[in-house]
Amino acid sequence: MIALDAMDVRILTEIQANARISNHELAERVGLSPSPCWRRMRRLEDEGVIASYAALLNPEAIGLHITAYAHVMLENHHAETVALFDGLIADQPAVLECCSTSGEYDYLLKVVAPSMSAYEAFLSGSLMQNPAVRSVSTSFVLKQKKTTTMLPLAPNS
Repeated sequence: MIALDAMDVRILTEIQANARISNHELAERVGLSPSPCWRRMRRLEDEGVIASYAALLNPEAIGLHITAYAHVMLENHHAETVALFDGLIADQPAVLECCSTSGEYDYLLKVVAPSMSAYEAFLSGSLMQNPAVRSVSTSFVLKQKKTTTMLPLAPNS
């Protein structure tokens, strides 16, 4: 774990809210001059605290009307089976997230699709065709109540 002081937390909070903020504006908002602010940003990037920068798109605006969570159970947990499943998931742009989980299922996938028939095609044509997959149980998002990419932060130094 990387030690974050109060200034790091202020910087990270600002860039989580607006990653396009200029260094000058960021420095002004957190109460630093631009040079020390820039050095802190570079350190946070170099230490891996800032993993990347991204534009967050509205799925509905680009025609992705279906969001589903697929609970996947594998046939077994042999290395070859897991590798086969991993290979499938890596090649699926509709899969936004894939997490290995505890409990009844082995994986949880977050999947987007333009329509129910497109999701069904992904499910029956790709996911269930993979010999590593024993079963899939899907839950569809009816209404999104909260979404954020902002991680909760507190100084830890």
